[in-house]
Amino acid sequence: MPMGSTISPRLLRIASAFPDPPFEFLQDGQPTGFDIALTGAICTRLGLTLERVPFTGADFNDIFQGLVDGSWDCVASGATVTPERQERADFCDPYVVSGQSLVACVTRDPGIRSTGDLAGRIIGVQKGNTSEPVAERLKSEGRVAEVRIYPYHGIEEMLDDVEVGRIAAAMKLAPVTRWLIRTRPTLRIVQEGITKEQLALSVRRGNGQLRDSLNHMQAQLAAEGALAKLVKEWIEP
Repeated sequence: MPMGSTISPRLLRIASAFPDPPFEFLQDGQPTGFDIALTGAICTRLGLTLERVPFTGADFNDIFQGLVDGSWDCVASGATVTPERQERADFCDPYVVSGQSLVACVTRDPGIRSTGDLAGRIIGVQKGNTSEPVAERLKSEGRVAEVRIYPYHGIEEMLDDVEVGRIAAAMKLAPVTRWLIRTRPTLRIVQEGITKEQLALSVRRGNGQLRDSLNHMQAQLAAEGALAKLVKEWIEP
């Protein structure tokens, strides 16, 4: 399979934003999760050495600037395909379809069952996450009083604030919220399917050969049932 250009020959530098379980997180100090397993399998089949680069920025959208700047070859970080991101990245075929969910503290605020119950309240989102424009639209429509924006690595702080009542609810992709609230018994997902989003790997714009190589191997994994197995293991409830 022909390869597109990479920063270093036979080395694929992949950026991911930690923590974002079940897509990528550290377990006993080692990267694990859906994106970790998928890209590991792809690189093995392509005969590439894989170098993982943790993205530490506060705004998730800045991870795509690393493709433009030549800091890394690929983004694998549970990333939604959006028109704005497509201005800086070429996306591979989607590997899963997901959507935003709403999390609230059921013991403190049992009346919150959807975004329709947030009038006069504060909702939390991460900077650069696809939940941010959804929340801002709710504010413009008068359906929430304030959108509190947390740095991308501040998701645990955001959930802490939901628990203690500093904000009424938080919005995030459902697989991530399902994972993170497992150890937070007072928090529940009260609404799912707020959006429908396609998630995919991405490469530098114009690097069609690399994108095609990643797509080819991802399609092989799908045909063999390995991709569905990874989705069931990591993403499905």
